[in-house]
Amino acid sequence: MRKLLLTLSLFLAGTTGASAHFMLLKPSTDIVEGNHAKTIEIEAKFTHPMEGAPNMPFKILKSGVFINGHVEKLHWKKIMIPAAPGSNKKVPMYKAEYKLRRPGVYQFFIYPSAYFEPAEEKFIQQVTKVEVEGFGMEDGWNKPIGLKAEIVPVTRPFGLWEGNTFKGRVYFNGKPARNVRVEIEYLNTKGIKVPADAFVTQVVRTDNDGYFVYTIPWAGWWGFSAIGYGGKKRYKDGKLYPVEFDAVMWIKAYPKPEGVK
Repeated sequence: MRKLLLTLSLFLAGTTGASAHFMLLKPSTDIVEGNHAKTIEIEAKFTHPMEGAPNMPFKILKSGVFINGHVEKLHWKKIMIPAAPGSNKKVPMYKAEYKLRRPGVYQFFIYPSAYFEPAEEKFIQQVTKVEVEGFGMEDGWNKPIGLKAEIVPVTRPFGLWEGNTFKGRVYFNGKPARNVRVEIEYLNTKGIKVPADAFVTQVVRTDNDGYFVYTIPWAGWWGFSAIGYGGKKRYKDGKLYPVEFDAVMWIKAYPKPEGVK
């Protein structure tokens, strides 16, 4: 795709194009069943999910998992990966293991460092979360956990089929965010091709009360990024730039059972 090639060439030269950035926060599963404790793996990466690259540098400033009213720490391992397929430039991604020991809804979150986007002349910081159902307990999946930027699901965010409609509510600094742009991308691990650049990032907007809806077209992991505001301005090379403060959430949709159209 022309946009991806331009983005890659600009990134490898030291800048990036103006395509959608997503902080990926993906557990190895979004549903844990059974009668015994189970360890899952969480990965975090700053990337362009639908296009598969470029991957961009970041640090995890704060993270945790909110469970049954309190927060537990996550311990991350940094792994260096290519910025783009075939590139010698390396950027970090992170992995953590977490053991689920008791029933509940586990809400994993990270505050990453802000990333400077030269093409847009601003910093981007994406507060990101994902929810995992543990051992059949569902209480609390639709409650905010107090993040500065947060998507709170109205549709249960696990046990979703492809074709389900997902509804969420966006909050910035604890208040519903009206008329903000919500960008949606598929984590493209299958090399799916799109007919035009407009299909890479789907877009909806919140209503006056901060709600948005989107129908998931096919199975896989889907990211929702509410494009925010209100971050403190930051200096770079002696110049003051704005900070875009986004709320990101990931959900997984499962394929329809065999024989169902």
